[in-house]
Amino acid sequence: MTNTPPPLAVLVKGWPRLSETFIAQELVALERADVLFEIWSLRHPTDKKRHPLHDRLQARVRYLPEYLYQEPDRVWNARITAQKLPGYAEAYRIWRADLRRDPTKNRIRRFGQACVLGAEMPTEVLGLYAHFLHTPSSVARYAAIMRGLPWSFAAHAKDIWTSPDWELREKLSSKTHGAIFGATCTGFGAKHLRDLSDGTPVDLIYHGLDLSRFPAPPARRTRSAEAPLRLMSVGRLVEKKGFDRLIDALALLPQDLKWHFTHIGGGGLLDLLQDQAADAGIADKIIWRGPCDQPEVIDAMRNSDLFVLPSRIAEDGDRDGLPNVLMEAASQRLPILSTAVSAIPEFITSGTHGVLSSDEPEKLSEALLYMARNPEKASEMAEAALARLRQDFGMDPGIQQLKTRLTSMLNAE
Repeated sequence: MTNTPPPLAVLVKGWPRLSETFIAQELVALERADVLFEIWSLRHPTDKKRHPLHDRLQARVRYLPEYLYQEPDRVWNARITAQKLPGYAEAYRIWRADLRRDPTKNRIRRFGQACVLGAEMPTEVLGLYAHFLHTPSSVARYAAIMRGLPWSFAAHAKDIWTSPDWELREKLSSKTHGAIFGATCTGFGAKHLRDLSDGTPVDLIYHGLDLSRFPAPPARRTRSAEAPLRLMSVGRLVEKKGFDRLIDALALLPQDLKWHFTHIGGGGLLDLLQDQAADAGIADKIIWRGPCDQPEVIDAMRNSDLFVLPSRIAEDGDRDGLPNVLMEAASQRLPILSTAVSAIPEFITSGTHGVLSSDEPEKLSEALLYMARNPEKASEMAEAALARLRQDFGMDPGIQQLKTRLTSMLNAE
């Protein structure tokens, strides 16, 4: 490792985060591909655990002020320095225009963080790359304008579907200091962003899965239709994951079907979901394990019969992209039941690689019962999903494509 500051600044919402293994996987792979960078995180970690993958990253991690009032001297000194940068006046003008349309404390915080970033980034930095097209990209964009640098982004799910079109259009236009390029992890999202773009190319780069990080799938025995069904899921307890619908669906299963459900993940809806399960009379059949590291997740997958992810579109438009946990389940030959939301059908063809249901509790319950009573078919679909993962969703092609884009950005005159 060299002591010279690297030429790329990577912006993330928080580091490390258990729920964002796809970012950690990408950054570790980019580092392995000789892309040099430092991470600038908008938030400090809140998870008590971390994945082994996080410990493989060698890049330096710097933290911006999470809230401006917490580091007033740092913010004030950075503002003084930033005001002397060649692009500060233009960045301030653009931010003021954004603030008029989005008069929130978060928008003010973005500019303060951008001032710190613009002031503290080493002079060796030649470009910025932000994970998520909402807050991290705003900070990257303002700072890049201040410093006269190119910036780029990776978009995922919530950032695409809950950001206002005016903001997406401006971040996707060369006329308004938009990104040099963008990447997104689903064809569904790529089409939406390309339709809004005025000059910024948007690449479809699937996250894929680094199968070298996972144990070989177990040689599963086909479960008998009479055996208890061991269900599991991994996902944050938020509206778009649809766990409220799943609880309703589980309550509709016939009394003669024995089952048990394990959920892994944190989130703010835990108390509500536990109360819902208690009201439905099924609380004793559900374990809420909370956040787990990846070895614990994989161990649970290897000891389950069916992976269920009932994704749906939230009231504010938020939705999943292509959740990596589906590919992780496939890597362990675990049958999958999910929904045809967003880009999930880009990986799973219903009836071939798993079953895609609607998120209505009645339909979910019917799909659960089908998978329970047709274990041989479930095993066939799990085998097909594993083959599809190996053939079409490896990580390396996307990393090479992203490296080419980043290298071109950093070498641009």
